[in-house]
Amino acid sequence: METRVTFVDCPSCGLPAEVEHRYTLTSTDGPLEGAKIRCPDGHWFSGPLESLVPAERPGAAVERAQNEMHRSG
Repeated sequence: METRVTFVDCPSCGLPAEVEHRYTLTSTDGPLEGAKIRCPDGHWFSGPLESLVPAERPGAAVERAQNEMHRSG
């Protein structure tokens, strides 16, 4: 069985956050797919998956953060 890991950008810091759990939310427009995500800095977010933007690839957000640090430092 193949296991797939999904990453999205952390809304707090922009680091890659792993989708730890998926679930269904009820809404007036019908069911929505929800998710709980967590990033390496310990931030977590739980809400509608459609509100999260997938990362370009795992590690891309880390590279952006490192580039920002080099420019400001």
